[in-house]
Amino acid sequence: MPFAGTPTGKLYYEICDLTPPWMEAAQTIIFNHGVAGHIAMWTDWLGVLAAKYRLVRFDMRGHGESVVPEQGYQWSFDGLVDDVLHVADAAGAERFHLVGESIGGTIGIALALAHPKRLRSLTLSNASPIGGLLGNVNVWREMVKTGSQEKWAAQMMQWRFHNNAIDDAAYDWYRDVHEKVSMDVCLDLADLLLGADFTADLSRIEVPTLLLSPDDSPFIPATVMYSMHDTIPGSEMQVFAHSRHGLPLSHGEECARVLADFLARRI
Repeated sequence: MPFAGTPTGKLYYEICDLTPPWMEAAQTIIFNHGVAGHIAMWTDWLGVLAAKYRLVRFDMRGHGESVVPEQGYQWSFDGLVDDVLHVADAAGAERFHLVGESIGGTIGIALALAHPKRLRSLTLSNASPIGGLLGNVNVWREMVKTGSQEKWAAQMMQWRFHNNAIDDAAYDWYRDVHEKVSMDVCLDLADLLLGADFTADLSRIEVPTLLLSPDDSPFIPATVMYSMHDTIPGSEMQVFAHSRHGLPLSHGEECARVLADFLARRI
């Protein structure tokens, strides 16, 4: 299995490269999931994008096959940005498009501000620049303390999806991901996100930026993403009907088509 090395552990990644041999220097898209996410959540995006782009998905630190930090690990957005860059370097992508969902989108904002020359474009799905505006995240610790991780997982699935938004097999798989993920990691990342505030710097983002917003996320209201759209110069935004915080999984093909159109027009 391919891993990107970092000073504090390895990150699992996969490359999907179905671009034809006559296409020179195909551009790379890197996907960064959020808390309690998984590399497989991007599966429905691949068929739409694979003919024109090298697609790199990775398990975020603390998730899937990637290193799980020990208690006391000092989480930071600088460190999470470095993780993306380590994956990009391992995949041979000097410049790349980044798609980030939830905290993965916040990481994307931090990366666009700190390393703008590495990015070709930035796509933010159900993401926010400021943690203090997020709903429900600050009750996770109490939910786990008074119940169980299984109950937290069941509640998260309700927050992510409307009834019948994904098929039963996908639902059961993703609930299992939530039941097995490290709660220490999830709670630490939630605390990191709640303390974040990049709003004052959004106007400095120079790369072409696309915002993909659910119309009914219990964590990030569409108004938060509309505010980002108003602040990031030249950004575009698409709102998806009948979607919650699991937008990248429930509406994967639709999101990918919007991204493909955006890149065709803007890059």
